Amino acid sequence: MTDETPENTPEETAGKANGGAADVPPMHLSVNPRSKHFDQSVLQRGVGIRFKGRQRHDIEEYSITEGWVRVQAGRTMDRKGQPLTLKLNGPVEAWFEDLGEDAPVARLED
Repeated sequence: MTDETPENTPEETAGKANGGAADVPPMHLSVNPRSKHFDQSVLQRGVGIRFKGRQRHDIEEYSITEGWVRVQAGRTMDRKGQPLTLKLNGPVEAWFEDLGEDAPVARLED
């Protein structure tokens, strides 16, 4: 199989790198630097989260594919000094805030 199959033409791969999937946040992201899903460059762009149809600003971690978010449970800390979080289930949508009002949204399609 060659590299220039219909799926891997140079025009399509360049389009994905510049506009397509590059403008959508990852399907799983965390603000905790200890997590394997932490990505500083993505967080610096600003990620907007909509959970169950309501925009939220208190999300610690999300997974679009599994349909959950983690939020801090008040000011409660665990014995290691990390905030305790609650896992809430429901539909999750994410977008980059630096792209403006009509930014592409990452969501689980039914």
